[in-house]
Formats: sequence, C-alpha cells, structure tokens
Amino acid sequence: MPKTPAAEVEAGGRAVRVSSPDRVVYEATDRTPEVTKLMVAQYFASVDDGLMRALRDRPTALERWTSGYREGMRLATGPADRDADAFYQKRVPKGAPDYLETARITFPSGRTADEICPTEIAVPVWCAHMGTLTFHPWPVRRTDDPASLDRPDELRIDLDPQPGTSFADAARVAGVARELLEELGMTGWPKTSGNRGVHVYVRIAPRWDFVDVRHAAIAFGRALAERDDQVTVAWWKEERGERIFVDFNQNNRDRTIASAYSLRPRPGAPVSTPLTWDELAGLDDPRGFNLFTVPDRMADGDPWAGIDDAVCSLQPLLDLWDADPTELNYPPDYPKMPGEPPRVQPSKKVAEHWDADGNRVE
Repeated sequence: MPKTPAAEVEAGGRAVRVSSPDRVVYEATDRTPEVTKLMVAQYFASVDDGLMRALRDRPTALERWTSGYREGMRLATGPADRDADAFYQKRVPKGAPDYLETARITFPSGRTADEICPTEIAVPVWCAHMGTLTFHPWPVRRTDDPASLDRPDELRIDLDPQPGTSFADAARVAGVARELLEELGMTGWPKTSGNRGVHVYVRIAPRWDFVDVRHAAIAFGRALAERDDQVTVAWWKEERGERIFVDFNQNNRDRTIASAYSLRPRPGAPVSTPLTWDELAGLDDPRGFNLFTVPDRMADGDPWAGIDDAVCSLQPLLDLWDADPTELNYPPDYPKMPGEPPRVQPSKKVAEHWDADGNRVE
C-alpha cells in the first residue's frame, strides 16, 4: 500500500507538516469516532487560545504515543520500561523546527536539560506530528531572569480518587477546596484531569521556591482533610482508604500535570478541560469533554481566560505550614530530604531500623 502523503495544518500563520496523517491514534468507541494523527494536530490548532495560555513560556515535557493509543498500552515511567508503548520526552527531539524555543531546566539530581518552551501554537501542532498527545508544562515561566525557572507561579492541587471513589467524589471535594481557598483569599481554577480526577490551579506570585510551594500544598491538603473526612494526604496507598488523595508531591521540581486542553491516553480521546465551578458541580461524567466537543466550547471563550489576572499570595498557606511543619515523604527518585519520614511502607516498618531523623540504621 502506498504511503499516505504528509498533510499540512495551518497554525498561527505557519503551515506545519504532519506525516502519516491517516494513522489511527484513537480507535472508535460507542461514543466517539476514530481519531487520526491529522485530527490530533487540527485539534491542537483549534484550541490555540486556551492551550497556549497553559503552555506559553513554560518548559514542557511531551508524552509521546508514536503508534497511537490502544487500551492496554503502557507509558514508560523510567529507563527500565524498555518495552513500553509510549514515553516522556524531556529533551528537545531531533528535527525540531527553527521557530521552536527552549528553556534549560534543572532536575532534582542537579542534571540539566533543554526542554521545549512553547511560544506559539505551531509548536504544539508540530509536537502532534511527533506523536504527542499530552503536554506536561512546569509551573514556571521563562523570563529574562534565569531565576524565574526556580520560582513557580502556580500551586497545583491534584485531587486523585482512590479505589472505591469516583469522579463525582473528586468533584464534590473540589467544591470544598474552593471554599477553603476563598477563605484564604485565593482563587482556584478547576479542570478535569481527563480521567477520574480533578485539578485545581491557583496562580501565585513567583516569589517562592519549589519546596515552599510543596509545603503549601501539604498544608492545604491537611486543612482540607480536617473539614472533609473523605480527603487524605497519606503518601502510602495502604493508608489512604476510600478517599480522595491530595497529591502534594505534584508540586515538586520536575513533577508535572497534564496541561489544560491536553489530550489523554484513554478511550474516546478525552481532554483535560477547564470548567467553571458551576459546571463542575453539575458534572457526572467528564468523558463528554473530548477532542470532538471541546473546540466548540472555545467559541464561547475559555473558562480560564482570567486566570493570569488572579495572582494570589502563597503566604496564608505557608502560615498554616509553619503551624505544623511536619514533613511528608518525597517520591522515591528524589534524594533523601531534610526531615523526611522513613521511605518504607508503614506495614513493613521495623522501628529499631530507623533513627529519629528517618535514616535507616543498619
């Protein structure tokens, strides 16, 4: 069979080449038709305003599904996952166009990398040509000040339903989170995760470092758990129960969340979709927000259009942290951090094997 010629997608005044345009990226479901690679590129171009509000000037990792997505496929989460079907691209791919800009970020290990830093919609469309479905921007913006990449401008509240809970539970808890944020003088902006969870973003002044923002997220999660018994900040899964986990570690350096208007690797081409609070309160099934339906929403404007005008102070949450500065676990790929509890499941912990600072005693 002859190879299908490449197609072109108009994106911000540029004609972006898309190879293998007829490749099926998502199979048809009982709710949605099949989605081709060309349709993915056209989708990103169609949500230009909202997608670039989420990505502009942010170092961004790419989640690449170069053969498309099928149920049962796996995303590599480390070097050992050599047989996985998709992977994170944290450095600029070869063959990048000359209009693609970069930002040099520093990983927790101290290593650095030049990541894609989108400045125009042609960049995400070119990333679709490279098999990208999901964009993972850092919570920082590149400016003329090199220190800007170490000063987050977003607090990201990830409400993650645990087994036995549902999207409806996460949406209900998000409403409680909104009340708490408002009491603290902060404005939250909700979106679907594109799966079962809910994300709430808060724009903050870029005055604090990643550790501060993480501590603010822990303090917020604890305060939320105090007023709602279906909320937990327990890092170990065996301790979470049937509750909504506030994943505070998503605010660490080099931890990212799927951006607004990203596609997600799930049946039906779902989109991580910004909502109004009223929409979220009345939403039962987030699968209705997908590649086919979300562009039409943009005709009425982006629900997050005002997010950059609602910059908040992190200080109220840091005051809560100072009242209870009890550290919680970091992810396992991080170096041992000051004050961190032992990195061992509570059910497997033998007390005499650990000192008061959480260091293992041989």
